[in-house]
Amino acid sequence: MSDSPAPRGHGPEAPPAPRRQASALAAPGADPSTSSTRADARHGESTHPTPHDPPSGRTTGLPARTLADPHLVYDPLPGDGPKDVVILGSTGSIGTQAIDLVLRNPDRFRVTGLSANGGRVALLAEQAHRLQARTVAVAREDVVPQLREALSGLYGTGEPLPEILAGPDAATQLAASDTHTVLNGITGSIGLAPTLAALEAGRTLALANKESLIVGGPLVKALAEPGQIIPVDSEHAALFQALASGTRADVRKLVVTASGGPFRGRTKADLARVSVEDALAHPTWAMGPVITINSATLVNKGLEVIEAHLLYDIPFDRIEVVVHPQSYVHSMVEFTDGSTIAQATPPDMRGPIAIGLGWPERVPDAAPAFDWSKASTWEFFPLDNDAFPSVNLARHVGQLAGTAPAVFNAANEECVEAFRAGALPFNGIMETVTRVVDEHGTPSKGTSLTVADVLEAETWARTRARELTAQTAEARA
Repeated sequence: MSDSPAPRGHGPEAPPAPRRQASALAAPGADPSTSSTRADARHGESTHPTPHDPPSGRTTGLPARTLADPHLVYDPLPGDGPKDVVILGSTGSIGTQAIDLVLRNPDRFRVTGLSANGGRVALLAEQAHRLQARTVAVAREDVVPQLREALSGLYGTGEPLPEILAGPDAATQLAASDTHTVLNGITGSIGLAPTLAALEAGRTLALANKESLIVGGPLVKALAEPGQIIPVDSEHAALFQALASGTRADVRKLVVTASGGPFRGRTKADLARVSVEDALAHPTWAMGPVITINSATLVNKGLEVIEAHLLYDIPFDRIEVVVHPQSYVHSMVEFTDGSTIAQATPPDMRGPIAIGLGWPERVPDAAPAFDWSKASTWEFFPLDNDAFPSVNLARHVGQLAGTAPAVFNAANEECVEAFRAGALPFNGIMETVTRVVDEHGTPSKGTSLTVADVLEAETWARTRARELTAQTAEARA
C-alpha cells in the first residue's frame, strides 16, 4: 500500500497511531477516575479497568475481558472531524445501509475503504466514487479489469482513482489499514481473518459478522481489548444497550428475541414439505438468501446464543430465546430485582449500525422511531424446540467449544446450499448438521485453538456434509 494516498486528517506523513485506551462511561455506581486500561496489551504492559466497589461489594460493569462492554469506550484517535470508517462487505445488506447512514451524516463519518466479494462491480465503483474512498478491496481478482474500467468511467480526467486491493486476503489487508473503525459486514466464516486483523491493528471493530465469534471465539478474545468490539447484530446491539442500565452482578438472564421466521407455528411434520421459495419469504427482514434460510431454520438464533455467550460472558443456561413476531423488541435483559429492560425500535438495521459506528454517541434520526399515536400489539411466544432443534444444538456445540462451533457453522452453510439446490429437504438441513456435529465429537481439552485448527475443522465438516447430502439426494432420487 506504499503508493496509496496519505490518510486524510493525519498529514502527508501520518505518524504511527497512538495506543488507545478504554475509558469508563458513567455506569451505575462506577467511578470513571478509577477505571482505565491500556488498550494495546500486545505492545506493552496492560492494566485492565479497575472496578469501583460500592458498599455492597459488587463490581460494576462487565468483567475486564468481556468482549462487548457498554460501560467502556475504546477511545478515539486524537483529532477533530469525521470518524474514519472502513466498510467490509459494502455491497451487501449491512454495507449498503451503513453507506446510507454515512451519506446522511457526513459531519460524523468518512469512509476510507470499501471491500466486496466482486459480484456487484458497478455498485462497488459507484460507492467508491460517491464516498471518495481511498482504497477499494475485492476478493475476486478476475473482476479487477472490470472494476478499474467502472471506476475510470466515474472519475473525472486527472482525478486519481482509488487504490485497488485484490484477492482472498484483500479484505483482511484493508481491515488493518489506517482508519478508526472497521465495520465487518461480511457474511460467513471468511470474515474471521478481517476481524482478527482489525483487532490486531488496534481498530474499533463494529461487528456484524457473527461467524467471527462462532468459529474463532477464543482467537477473538485473545486479541480484543475492553471496549474494542461494538456488536452490530440487532439482537446484540439491543443487549449492549440494555446492559448499560445495570451491573453484571444484577443480570439474571439475557433474552434473545426471534421473529420465528416464515414458519412460525408450523410443526416438524409441516416443515417436511416447505420449498426454498417458502423459506426465503421472511415476514420481517430483507436479508441475503443464506441468512434468510438460517432465520427459517432458526440456526441464526442458535448462532446468536453462542455470540451472546462470548460477547457478554453469560452462561448458556442464562440465555433464553423467545419468539416475537413483530420484531419490535430486539432483545432484553432481565435483572435480579425482577426488572426487564427491553430495547425496541421498528425493524431497521440502520439503528444497530449507528450504534456500531457512533458509540458512545447516538446518531440522531439514524432509523425510524415508533409512532405512539397508533395502536400496536406486541406478542411473545415460547420457542418450539421440537420443530426448530437448531437452538439447542447450538447451545450444545457452544458448551463443547473448541472447534465444535466451527463444525456446526460450516456444516450448516453446506446444507443450506444443498437445500437451495434441491438436494436436501428443509428438515434435512438440521438432521445432517446434527450428524456432522455428532461425528466430530468432543474437541480435545487443554489445547489452545489456532486458525489452522478452525480451517481444518471447517474443511472436514464441509466435506462430510457434502457426502451426507449426496447420500440423501441419491436416496430421494
